[in-house]
Amino acid sequence: MRRTMLIVVILFFAVSSQVLAQMNAETIVKNAFDYWRGEASVSTSIMTIHRSDWERSMTIKTWTRGESDSLFVITKPAKDRGNGTLKTGNGMWMYNPKVNRVIKLPPSMMSQGWQGSDFSNNDLAKSDSLIKDYVHTLEGTKADQGKNIYLIKSMPKPDAPVIWGMIKLSIREDNILLSEAFFDEDFKAVKIMTAWDIRKTSDKLFPMKWKMQKSDAIDEYTQFVYEKIDFIKSLRKTIFTRANLKNSGL
Repeated sequence: MRRTMLIVVILFFAVSSQVLAQMNAETIVKNAFDYWRGEASVSTSIMTIHRSDWERSMTIKTWTRGESDSLFVITKPAKDRGNGTLKTGNGMWMYNPKVNRVIKLPPSMMSQGWQGSDFSNNDLAKSDSLIKDYVHTLEGTKADQGKNIYLIKSMPKPDAPVIWGMIKLSIREDNILLSEAFFDEDFKAVKIMTAWDIRKTSDKLFPMKWKMQKSDAIDEYTQFVYEKIDFIKSLRKTIFTRANLKNSGL
């Protein structure tokens, strides 16, 4: 009887520790996501798509609000000016001024590369799919420059409409996302996003450079460099509409 009770107690604490680690991981990821997006933001960045035999850059203006509203529009070069993507709730739309049409993207295109880059539509829109569609577990911690780094494994929930079989995150104790690695259904590495050049902007620290690189191609990547980002309290609802996607004032 005493042996049975001991086994029960050990199992209880093992399960409790696992649940606690999962709860802590969920909180860490949610806090990092909220910190990443802020209540609302307006930014200008330069995206550079690099391949072994060519490279091109574009300037993008972005507005975000809450967990799901995003609008990003190309301002340069002139030939791409006005191309934009809008995400509100679970819907995403693209606009091409040359054909003057707003097109709703099906779920299957959410994971495709935006403008031929290594960032998907979901990546660029800072989609809340990471919060809604994955279960997070704290795998460990490490120290870097006097700060704790949380190492988190994210597995898709059953029947979640996602393509990744696993995501691994590195999040600093002050809620800064340092890396996000994406794996296919066989847990083979596909691509990794890293962030650095952390500076103070709008009274908080934020990585000003982001890079998405394919795991099997050393000389293929896409880099984001923020020229400016302002985190603010709110933005008008009318910014995140299909009408404004066509007429963003650029």
